[in-house]
Amino acid sequence: MAVPIHVRPALRVVDHPNPFDPFDPMIEITKLPACAFARIVEPAPRPRHTAQRFRPARVMPDSFVKRAASARRGQSVYVGRQPILDGDGALVAYELLFRDGPDNRARIHDDVQATAHVVARTIGEMGVPAVLGPHPGYVNMSRELLFDDIVHIMQPRRFVLELLENITFDEALFKRCAQLRNAGFRFALDDVVRFDDTLLAALPTVDIVKIDFLAAHRDELPRLAAAVKRRGKLLVAEKIESHADFMHARQLGFDFFQGYFFARPQVLTARRASPARGPLLRLMAVLAGERGMGELEAELKRNPDIVVQLMRLANSGSQTRGRRVSSLREAIAATGTRQLMRWTQLLLYADGSGLPWRSDPLLQLVGTRARFMELAAETLRPADEAFSDAAFMTGIFSLVHVVLGMQPEEILDKLHLAAEIRTAILAGEGALGALLGIARAAEQGDTCAIDAKRHTQPALHALTPVLLAKLQCDAAAWFAQHRMDQGEDGA
Repeated sequence: MAVPIHVRPALRVVDHPNPFDPFDPMIEITKLPACAFARIVEPAPRPRHTAQRFRPARVMPDSFVKRAASARRGQSVYVGRQPILDGDGALVAYELLFRDGPDNRARIHDDVQATAHVVARTIGEMGVPAVLGPHPGYVNMSRELLFDDIVHIMQPRRFVLELLENITFDEALFKRCAQLRNAGFRFALDDVVRFDDTLLAALPTVDIVKIDFLAAHRDELPRLAAAVKRRGKLLVAEKIESHADFMHARQLGFDFFQGYFFARPQVLTARRASPARGPLLRLMAVLAGERGMGELEAELKRNPDIVVQLMRLANSGSQTRGRRVSSLREAIAATGTRQLMRWTQLLLYADGSGLPWRSDPLLQLVGTRARFMELAAETLRPADEAFSDAAFMTGIFSLVHVVLGMQPEEILDKLHLAAEIRTAILAGEGALGALLGIARAAEQGDTCAIDAKRHTQPALHALTPVLLAKLQCDAAAWFAQHRMDQGEDGA
């Protein structure tokens, strides 16, 4: 679907690929100010149906789970983006901006944390396609983050690294930038206002120069623009606030344009799903040690919210393109332990407050359900590790729509789960669907529903009422032990 960009008659009308999916369940447009130059026309909103919510276990009253889901819906994260256009008004990129609320303002106390928030929210909580569409995103980078391995979380072809105006240019920085350029990254030099020795030294390192039209002296602009163009760099005129500024920049040979004359930053909102600091620290310890895949899987299984983010990270990589992920092991293999470590570090940078595990009944329910299904699958097929892995994943994602306050179909499509897991959750079909039905019935203490499910497939007869009661207790004990571990860590 294309969204028309309407421009003034002097310029051509451009139809470009939709820069974001307006029906993306992870994204809500909370503020879209009118543009003086280009106006994004939103399609009519699609009717949204109330997501079905499953009744919780008896040990967790319905009101508790509803309050938990409601609280999560109130916990939102924000990212600002401002279009960067070419001379004809076509969208070519976005600058991504830190926002801590829907009011299109930023209260930044720490450049490192602000950038970490932007990257974590774009990649993990909203999704790169939803935020950027097919276009690159410009991200402000502090010196500290440039030297951190976290930078490799970003795909070089999707992100341009903006060097902040207050960064110190020295040999160490030039060497680091050369390493990142060899890895495929492009650099933009931000907020340039004059041609001086600092700019001259930085030019070999960068691909793009952004000139601040408000702060630069008008008499110096022709010399500044010509000097940059002679060295083969792309020029972006930023803070363009009038038609006269735009025409002046075009006459000077600028390639791209950004500013309030075209569009104010737009604020995107996603539901918060940030893991607690305690689980992240333990996961980092497992990743840093010489431990096996089994221990890594076990640590992840104790943390359903981290699994959700891992799936997004796995599906953002090229290794899984065109394939469906059906187990934690596949997701870990597709992501790689080094990339997983980077992501864990980024989440620690982005949010230290975390989720209140000890008082969150929704996470208790999903963790216990996933473990129950895994134990039941192991009982039915002791030698089929893939089946028990898929059962655990089915349990984890059976309530993810409630956690995120979204439609089940939409979030499952985003996560690219294996077909049998998706079918089990949405239609209750197949062996995994039957196990999920038994898990739900067991949570409600509905023995009639359990018997009905057991008789749909002969193999399920092995799950006797006595055995199911034991599996429920074992699953609850498994999660309770982890909850005690959380308490010891203070997470």
